[in-house]
Amino acid sequence: MELQDLERMVANEQRQGRSSSLSAAFPALMRKVYVWMALALVITGICAYGVATSPALMQMVYGNRAAIWVLFIAEIGLVFYTTARINRLSLGTATTLFIVYSALNGVTLSGIFLVYTMTSIAQVFFITAGTFGAMALVGYTTKKDLTRFGGLLMMLLLGLIIASVVNMFLHSTMFDLILSYIGVALFVGLTAWDSQQIKQALAMQPDMSESSQKVALMGALTLYLDFINLFLYLLRIFGRSDN
Repeated sequence: MELQDLERMVANEQRQGRSSSLSAAFPALMRKVYVWMALALVITGICAYGVATSPALMQMVYGNRAAIWVLFIAEIGLVFYTTARINRLSLGTATTLFIVYSALNGVTLSGIFLVYTMTSIAQVFFITAGTFGAMALVGYTTKKDLTRFGGLLMMLLLGLIIASVVNMFLHSTMFDLILSYIGVALFVGLTAWDSQQIKQALAMQPDMSESSQKVALMGALTLYLDFINLFLYLLRIFGRSDN
């Protein structure tokens, strides 16, 4: 019995040691996730407003349909490239690609200033921030394992993408509104799910090494995408037309 007690004590000490090392890195890594995400949102906002207030840039971007497609393809390419090669990229390169992506996204989002009033854009942004913050907190603090919802959410996301493509040909206003409500519900759920997944991934990082920080950077990219999509779907529901 004494030997077993000693073994349990050693095991407990080892677990406590691992826990303390994790607790030293985990808060800093979580801060990096939200700092990078906030930085990306600021860059996106500045680029979107800058392009929207420049007639020459707006003509360059929206005067030629090919330009929009080039930007769209470039954005998708950057996300897939960064995600697929994150283990081979340096932290500096990955961060630069994230910044470039957020800037390009701002350029493509500049068109919302032509469709919606500045006031409604600002109001929807704060609604998005509040909703996102609440769901991120739920995902971070809940004791319930949300892992099993991941597959369902991915299936819904795929369905939403397909339905959105179909509606590009149907041009149904009612169907678009329905898809917008589904999109809001989907990205509300994804925000909570992704927050928990990021927390679990960072909890396994033993230090502030470059590889650990790249995990945090990918978490920031994921939450950034959740925020942007949630914002756009809410804008389609609550945004007031500028025409």
